[in-house]
Amino acid sequence: MSQSEMIEALPDLLPSFGLERADIAFAVNGAAVSVNVPPLRRLSQVLRDELQLTGTKVGCDAGDCGACTVLVDGDAVCACLMPAASAAGTSVTTVEGLANGLLSALQASFLAHGAAQCGICTPALLVAATALLETKPNPTEVEVQDALGGILCRCTGYRKIVAAVMDASLQAAGLDFRMPQSGHAIGSSPVRLDGVPKVTGGEKFGGDSFPADALAVLVVRSPHYHASFAFGDLDGWAKKHPGIAGVFTAADIPGKNCFGVIGPFADQPALAEGFARLRGEAVALVAGERETMLDLDLQDFPVRWTELPHFLLPGDAQADGAALIHANRPDNLLTKGFVERGDPEAALAGAAFTATGAIDTSYVEHAYIEPEAGHAYMDGDTLVVVACTQAPYMDRDDTAKVLGLAVDKVRIVPTATGGGFGSKLDVSLQPLIGLVALKTGRPAALAYTRNESMMSTTKRHPSEMKATIGADAVGRVTGMVFTGDFNTGAYASWGPTVANRVPVHASGPYATPNYRAEGRAIHTHGPISGAFRGFGVPQATIMQETLYDELAGKLGMDRLDFRLKNCLRNGSETVTGQRLESGVGIFECLDSLRPHWARATADADTFNSSNTSKKRGVGVASCWYGCGNTSLPNPSTIRVGIAPAGEVILHQGAVDIGQGSNTVITQICADALGLPLERFRLKSADTAISPDAGKTSASRQTFVTGKAAEKAGRALREKILRFANVSEKASLQLDGPAIVIREGEATRRIDLAALDMDSDGFVFRAEETYDPPTLPLDAKGQGKPYAVYGYGAQIAELEVDLKLGTVKLLKITAAHDVGKAINPLLVEGQIEGGIAQGIGMALMEEYIPGRTENLHDYLIPTIGDVPPIEHILIEVPDPEGPFGAKGLGEHVLIPTAPAILNAIRHATGVLITKVPATPTRIRAAIRDKEARA
Repeated sequence: MSQSEMIEALPDLLPSFGLERADIAFAVNGAAVSVNVPPLRRLSQVLRDELQLTGTKVGCDAGDCGACTVLVDGDAVCACLMPAASAAGTSVTTVEGLANGLLSALQASFLAHGAAQCGICTPALLVAATALLETKPNPTEVEVQDALGGILCRCTGYRKIVAAVMDASLQAAGLDFRMPQSGHAIGSSPVRLDGVPKVTGGEKFGGDSFPADALAVLVVRSPHYHASFAFGDLDGWAKKHPGIAGVFTAADIPGKNCFGVIGPFADQPALAEGFARLRGEAVALVAGERETMLDLDLQDFPVRWTELPHFLLPGDAQADGAALIHANRPDNLLTKGFVERGDPEAALAGAAFTATGAIDTSYVEHAYIEPEAGHAYMDGDTLVVVACTQAPYMDRDDTAKVLGLAVDKVRIVPTATGGGFGSKLDVSLQPLIGLVALKTGRPAALAYTRNESMMSTTKRHPSEMKATIGADAVGRVTGMVFTGDFNTGAYASWGPTVANRVPVHASGPYATPNYRAEGRAIHTHGPISGAFRGFGVPQATIMQETLYDELAGKLGMDRLDFRLKNCLRNGSETVTGQRLESGVGIFECLDSLRPHWARATADADTFNSSNTSKKRGVGVASCWYGCGNTSLPNPSTIRVGIAPAGEVILHQGAVDIGQGSNTVITQICADALGLPLERFRLKSADTAISPDAGKTSASRQTFVTGKAAEKAGRALREKILRFANVSEKASLQLDGPAIVIREGEATRRIDLAALDMDSDGFVFRAEETYDPPTLPLDAKGQGKPYAVYGYGAQIAELEVDLKLGTVKLLKITAAHDVGKAINPLLVEGQIEGGIAQGIGMALMEEYIPGRTENLHDYLIPTIGDVPPIEHILIEVPDPEGPFGAKGLGEHVLIPTAPAILNAIRHATGVLITKVPATPTRIRAAIRDKEARA
């Protein structure tokens, strides 16, 4: 049976899973194996659950993401679509079998190129690329794209993956760690410290280490956007299904059934009580033995639903007489943010030119390849939750509150996280599996299906925005007015952050002396909108940057020159009245694009002069982004110490979700301490052993936690130098279990084993906290919301088929001011990954509740959708950042979509005002333009 035939047959065959078992023999990674499983069980399940080969990942169970790709007799197949019986007599190769001991040349090439970020898709890519290289040792880019086209990656932007495969023949097997010497870690690109497990299959993600005796948990969810419900005979139903250990509802929750990422706005129950406010809301849990749960059909679960009226659009939610989703929030308004400076109405009235527009954006799904997964167990009287997350301490606090436990009786142990991008900041399954473990005393495990992940977790806020911008006769921006309604869905999540961050940023990185902006977060019965790489700024930037193009056209100015004329500089004041004394790099970003802009626009003009059915366009857009929380405390704490054996132990509590914080923060600490990177050993985020480094969000980890690491490294160095009674000019060196200290001609050796250890096993230690200096915003939004901003600008070059409305991206040129590139290779990876997500937002990604809840109908960029990307790293140091560094993670996505939309308008003469700019919308806009001509 071919794989395509298997795909068609599988839905009909799946109901018979578990009815019979058979002995199935095949070879895996060169060794003979035999398993006794139902013949139709997925090969992916057999590999993971029976053989513990968890390097094979599961992202969708539908053949859409390709994360489960393995080789069967040398051919790449999706293991989730192959019944175990079809593997009988075959030879299967998983990522664990690609090398014996040493890394293969391909695995080493992935590390050398930075092609593995979060690592969840890496095993599948390596396996498929291995098959390609067997037949084509020196493949072309097109051949690589064809071979890997069925495997989705959400982090990397694919460019480094392609390069790694093409260059694999140049990479010797094994691995050169390329560790820098002491004092030179910053500015180098060593192989990421957590990289090897990502390419060997050894990395453990949320679903990779379930205890053998764990109860499996299923979640009963609302099929309606708004409904009341009542349960039937739960105990009687459970007794009809042998193997079920318990059914749990809100009535079983011992604590406060309410959580939320922002305490004053917390409003979401772990399990709904009496009625559900959104489709996919959890109302009950069923826990049972693994085999029972594999076959359990929840269609007969005893719950009666009464569907209630609902509204999905902010306008309907705020209509006169609209029922309130939360009784304490009049007009279904969660909150609003506001910034005002000067007299914008007078400025616009007196402007020589104005541009006015409206833009709507859609829900965008995070689409990380790893659905939420984890397990929980009791360790004495302490609940331990092992799960993927971006915010372990926030998870701990909310889980403790829901379950009625003291905070110190909940321990969160983060696994590797297979992408997050903001959505894994909110708790999801943590209190659910915690409840089962607490009630039953047994470990409890849960992995969301792709459908329930997409249905129940947060999205990027849809927005409805309007703005007017004015300029004087010489092209200086004089005023701007902006309003934006953001659909925050049924619960608050990060809606307050979006509402408050947008007005601060909606001006873009430009001097705007007269300004008013309001952002409103409005409740509907739609999906919960939360954090997604930019907290609303990507949407607002589309509004502002498309109007800048229109203004430049009215002024008769070059679009890049118009931005250069108005961009912020050192000494400028922002729309919140914050004076930026230094570190403002937007001019340098835009200025570095000049030759690329001239070349790209000339190329487009040449092409367009000789083509009628296709036209090329070039667009530019800028960004700025405040690193960290808006006018709120935002601390990180780092602990570092020297162990008697001569190792530097770094308690690095900033969760690395692929962005590279494990490596970057260690590089910062190494240079601050003055000891080599290879002597460092990481103790990662774990609420029982590592200090709180804050959540991984808001582009804060390099800046905030990096600053804490710099302070801790310097403090530890000072303690060692003081102990040795030498000056700060002395150098440190670890020689086995000793520190050698040199100053001039003098040398002193400290025997570490002879010193007393503390409770953490350190003979020298330091712990430091850093909290960025910010000031509150007043009633008009005036103040100092961020201590550090990052800046960037991008050029998009593309081609539009005027008859079809399709867009072909040709190149993206990206200039980003990072202050100091701590690790240039990782910086490039962040730029490429952010651009890929910006491409999706601009051209294809539109989450429609009930319709696009899988990775087949919801489209994200594939390996063939991301064009060549040229990086220009700008380093304008900020004195507040560690070694001058600024955050980067979110900035890189923000300019991409507006640059693409501006390029489409340059090519076609039409602006797409509903994002994404799908072929249907582009073609409709072109037809409207032609009809008006």
